[in-house]
Amino acid sequence: MSVVKSALSDADLKTVGEALQGALVDLVDLGLVAKQVHWNVVGPRFRSVHLQLDEVVASARTHSDVVAERASALGVTPDGRAATVASTSAIAGVPEGLVKDADAVRILVDALGAVITRMRERIQSTGDPDPITQDILIGLTGDLEKHAWMFTAESA
Repeated sequence: MSVVKSALSDADLKTVGEALQGALVDLVDLGLVAKQVHWNVVGPRFRSVHLQLDEVVASARTHSDVVAERASALGVTPDGRAATVASTSAIAGVPEGLVKDADAVRILVDALGAVITRMRERIQSTGDPDPITQDILIGLTGDLEKHAWMFTAESA
């Protein structure tokens, strides 16, 4: 049951709702992965990687809130519960324990790459049914690609 009635057709709402839910899950998990690595990174580049990870966390949290609120505005109930995130995220798990700085960079490059790939698919699928949602996804993907660029440059 939703108290909000979307102007989108049922078919378009289904497409957009799935895109927003998938984006939410990936962003929540990206924030968790980045924070887990942030807490455990060690090595000569500790400080720069540590601070860079916080930037990813802040970005993921901000965008996850925007995505969830867009879903709510359309009458789609966002689901950011731990079980949902764990079962539907595209991001690989993080190893237990300390993480060498070079490994931390690789983990984030891989995580960002997985999320960006799925975000670009969502951008394509939401263009016709809801350009507003597509615009949100375009903006957040641009931010994620900037983070990916910085982490990739870190590993060059």
